Amino acid sequence: MLFDTLPRPAIIAHRGASAYAPENTLAAFKLALQQGADGIELDAKLSADGHVVVIHDQTVDRTTPFHGKVGDFRVSELRKMDAGSHFDITFKGEPIPTLEEVFKAVGQLTYINVELTNYASPLDLLPEKVAELVRHYKLSHRVVFSSFNPIALLRIRHLIPEAPIGLLAFPGIKGGLARSWPGRFVRYQSLHPEVKDTTITLVNRLQRRGCWIFVYTVNREDEMWRLFDMGVDGIFTDDPLLAQKILKQYRRKASQSREEISR
Repeated sequence: MLFDTLPRPAIIAHRGASAYAPENTLAAFKLALQQGADGIELDAKLSADGHVVVIHDQTVDRTTPFHGKVGDFRVSELRKMDAGSHFDITFKGEPIPTLEEVFKAVGQLTYINVELTNYASPLDLLPEKVAELVRHYKLSHRVVFSSFNPIALLRIRHLIPEAPIGLLAFPGIKGGLARSWPGRFVRYQSLHPEVKDTTITLVNRLQRRGCWIFVYTVNREDEMWRLFDMGVDGIFTDDPLLAQKILKQYRRKASQSREEISR
């Protein structure tokens, strides 16, 4: 299983190195690898003509100069949109990528968390389209599927049973069921809670059951220290460079503590 080959704790670049490059673009994914991320996370949804595109929001309004729902545009129209200038003018012209382009560019170089974000159309063909691409590029050993939508996870498991699935838990009270026993009906391999909802009790309970825990979205140094100390299996962060720096510091401090105890 993919989790058995990931470093622990794993540093997963949330939408790529999105603190340094426009989120969910090839520029952000490639930069994440240069910065030492163990994997990348991205958001997948369908265009009007059934292609899997990589963009977080249900609309293109926030990350491009255009307006409208992602699902109302054909892939050829989405590919012409500038998804870089909103972040910095130096990224002007950076396009909305397709999942196929991402797989071609970095699929054999890293691990990829594909979030199935068909929240506005939960019964569409996104799981089938994603599974088709994963099979075509022989990446079932390099992907994990996540979603807040348990139906999408159940469907993708049926299509690619060898790939792990991660149940995303909404923050706060809204995610209570996912973080407790009802969430087990999804039979996930990992739970992905929000950083403020992550406690040592939750970490221990999941790991005793043989489940993994990956926490989102961790960008503050104090949060990284706290989670590494809890023994989480991984974090999603916009800043993989900072996360690697803090992880090195944490390991150095832990090693020094062990040496002092053994004296």
